[in-house]
Amino acid sequence: MTDSTDDAQDLPLLTEPAEGIPAVIDTERGLQRAAQSLAQGTGPVAVDAERASGFRYGQRAFLVQLKREGSGIWLIDPEAFNSLLPIQEALGSAEWILHAASQDLPCLAELGMHPHQLFDTELAARMTGLPRVGLGAVVEHLLGVRLAKEHSAADWSKRPLPQDWLRYAALDVELLVPLQEKLSALLAEQGKTEWAVEEFEYLRNHKPTLVPYAERWRKTTGINKLKSPRKLAVLRELWRARDALAQKKDLAPGHLLPDSALVAAAEAQPRTVPQLLSVPGFHGRAAKREGPRWLRAVQAGMKTEDLPGKPRSTGAPPPPRTWKDRNPEAFRQFRTAKDRLARRAEQLQLMPETLLAPAVLKQLCWTPPPQLDLDSVSAALREHGARQWQVEQCAAIITVAMLDPEPLENL
Repeated sequence: MTDSTDDAQDLPLLTEPAEGIPAVIDTERGLQRAAQSLAQGTGPVAVDAERASGFRYGQRAFLVQLKREGSGIWLIDPEAFNSLLPIQEALGSAEWILHAASQDLPCLAELGMHPHQLFDTELAARMTGLPRVGLGAVVEHLLGVRLAKEHSAADWSKRPLPQDWLRYAALDVELLVPLQEKLSALLAEQGKTEWAVEEFEYLRNHKPTLVPYAERWRKTTGINKLKSPRKLAVLRELWRARDALAQKKDLAPGHLLPDSALVAAAEAQPRTVPQLLSVPGFHGRAAKREGPRWLRAVQAGMKTEDLPGKPRSTGAPPPPRTWKDRNPEAFRQFRTAKDRLARRAEQLQLMPETLLAPAVLKQLCWTPPPQLDLDSVSAALREHGARQWQVEQCAAIITVAMLDPEPLENL
């Protein structure tokens, strides 16, 4: 089946789940009924969650969708409950099927939900070499139908949720089980089943490294425009003031003021509210109504003796484009290994970043083991987070590339 947009338009459009759109569960009695039904279901369970990114503070779930054979689809409003532990207990050791699980697992964990087994249909699609891995594209390619999907960026904190949104949410889990079956068959056909299992387990247990709260202001978009510690101090105080108000009001920080406004104010250092409100980005109700708050933050940054120093080193190597002058040997090793891994990825029908994360190769080439051999490179790959299947596919290629890299003129 082709992946072209024109051909996809000829596929039948699935506009509603086969069993219709269920009512949203928002009572304890309803939650117990859902848990009992899911516990009596069989096989894996399709799971999805909807957040309100860009609208609400944080990344919590505002709707959880589940589907299991013999149980049907359940739509649950997590805002109505302290946790979803009854659902977690009902599912027991059942395998969860999610699409792009890394997006939903953190918010599900906040609700007391964590899979004992995992199958990620997006990751499986990447590993089988599909050209597009969004849910709609994979469903079209493998199941021959189109999903009616148009509310992915909606404000899912809205209540009551419109029926069209609920239809979209239900469709997200409607076909995940047959999709898993198709992808499992493809993985087996390509000899990648064990590789996928390793990836799913890594994803299921992986705890991403979080930036400490005190340093999160350094993630402000455009911060590199500010060249003095004093301006950075003003930015830090503005960021903290915005974050505190956003948390209090349960609004996305950018909904109050965009990052660009914080940076512009830190650069301008206004001394009065009218001056502040003339800074680009300080318009709208939040900017005007909270003008004194923002000005106090600017003043605190201008007065503080606690000026920001250099950011803490993450240990990450500099951008490879700078290596040619700073560390020519590392540059040669990196480029040689990268090119050869790309060829190997093509042979395996994988994207290069699926075969090995670029950050792992950069770290290995920038800080290589003292003695280069297959064992030391393999150990370094594991230390940097590579899975065993990746070590087996990449270690020898990288070792040879680092021991005998291409000359600079060939790169």
